[in-house]
Amino acid sequence: MTTIDRLLFGDNQFFGVNHMSEEKARAQQMRFQDIGAVQSVLDAAYDEGIHTFMCTTHDRVAQIADHVRAHPDRYGDFRFFPCMPYAHKYANAVTEDGMIGAIKRFLPDDGFLDAAFRGGKSFARKDIEGIITLLVDAEMKMFAGLSTPVIWLQNVVVDLLLGLHFDEAFRIFHDHVRSKYGAEPGFITMNAPLLASRLAGLGLERPLICANYNKIGFRMSGGQDAYRAMLESGDVRFVAMSVLASGAIAPREAIEWVCTQPGVESIVFGASSRANIRATRELVDTFWGDARVDARPV
Repeated sequence: MTTIDRLLFGDNQFFGVNHMSEEKARAQQMRFQDIGAVQSVLDAAYDEGIHTFMCTTHDRVAQIADHVRAHPDRYGDFRFFPCMPYAHKYANAVTEDGMIGAIKRFLPDDGFLDAAFRGGKSFARKDIEGIITLLVDAEMKMFAGLSTPVIWLQNVVVDLLLGLHFDEAFRIFHDHVRSKYGAEPGFITMNAPLLASRLAGLGLERPLICANYNKIGFRMSGGQDAYRAMLESGDVRFVAMSVLASGAIAPREAIEWVCTQPGVESIVFGASSRANIRATRELVDTFWGDARVDARPV
């Protein structure tokens, strides 16, 4: 049975993402220009017992995947939870290589002709299923041979599809992730209650959802009451992110609050130093039990 740890390590800090401070985001981006600095923090998290890296499919994550693949003895329990797509990557590739070059760069290894045929035919027929599965396969190239028990669809796509009422796309993603990769599909959103109702309409049983969840309601579309009702229903499995509200809530206060909420299975967090990683893990240990060894069934 696939399991999900109580604490997942995120990657926003490595790529200059901070929703509260642009200055802090720039400083982090400068610090982590060297992939060795990124790997050093990941090693610290791993050694603290946090073995799941919930990451985007940023180009530099491919270097981390290569490093983990090359050192199986060091990273025997290392798990990736890829979050896709990473939209900026595609925009940059088109700028650098042109449209054809970008397509060649991201095509899966199943064979150029097969992928090109599948993609070309899909675009020609407006075959949405073919396009979505091709893009998922392209994003998964960098994780070949590595453990990826959960694969997430990013909120930039999830929330766009919600707005378009194109719910069938969620089922296509769900079915492809399960059938081809034997993984659990997950959905990241800024409006978990709305997404939960749409996924229920598709008949998806207890879907895995990740969304902001914090004491002050920071970036929680739909409101805290709707989130609580969704979680109390038990109809979804839930990973909380942005529990510190980008630093607006003190760590102890934030983690104590989220650990007392019903229906929260895991927390994804980011940190830039071993001291902060350990402090977070110890807070979760205090309010939720041992974060290093406990895992929840998915």
